[in-house]
Amino acid sequence: MDEPTRGSEAGQAPALHPNAERVAAHARSAGYPIEVAEYPEGTRTAGDAAAAVGCLVDQIVKSMVFEADDGLILALTSGVHRVDPDALARCLGVNRCARPDADRVRKATGFPIGGVPPFGHSTPLDTVVDPHLCEFDVVWAAAGTPRHVFPIDPAHLIEISGGTIADFAAT
Repeated sequence: MDEPTRGSEAGQAPALHPNAERVAAHARSAGYPIEVAEYPEGTRTAGDAAAAVGCLVDQIVKSMVFEADDGLILALTSGVHRVDPDALARCLGVNRCARPDADRVRKATGFPIGGVPPFGHSTPLDTVVDPHLCEFDVVWAAAGTPRHVFPIDPAHLIEISGGTIADFAAT
């Protein structure tokens, strides 16, 4: 397990990356402050994140943006699951879902792929949540960069993201 960066020698927390601060500010404004940790070795993949924080890969929230007909949707899924685009389209009642390019994701969310958080985006996105995440007391999500993550109760995750539980994982 990597050691996160949380404080400085003077005992004060170091300044957060602006992306991570934006995510933390969004959570605070929703009434659920979060503690963001930075892992310098990175948490870009679900496996990397789980190893860094010392949890199951199941407890990692993958925030994945999809094109759904003419709009974008955010799918929050467990680190052990893949999103089935056809199942996602059925859940949403749209014709098709596909992955947009990285530039479109960054433009819509304000965050890079590998660091997209579940909330705090530039453009509000309709959000669906993998029910498997609700099986845990705590899950971990990206906080705006591939190095920053935070723990959160799944109920708070759903509330802050405005998510709806939906079964869209590949079988």
